[in-house]
Amino acid sequence: MLTLRDIPVGKSGTVLKIHGSGALRRRIMDMGITKGTSIYVRKVAPLGDPVEVTVRGYELSIRKQEAEILEMKEN
Repeated sequence: MLTLRDIPVGKSGTVLKIHGSGALRRRIMDMGITKGTSIYVRKVAPLGDPVEVTVRGYELSIRKQEAEILEMKEN
């Protein structure tokens, strides 16, 4: 399974599925990340947390834990 954490910097991917449940899943969806959304990985912090991405035209930083529940398909 390919997750957002596996997408290299400078590449983009499409969300296939959001794993997890409860508040974490709801928070991800509230940020505009839903099935079929394209996500571009802008940069990753030196220790790997957080990950800066572009989603629906805006920049967003998400934690490593959040990036790992997003099943992706690389574009």
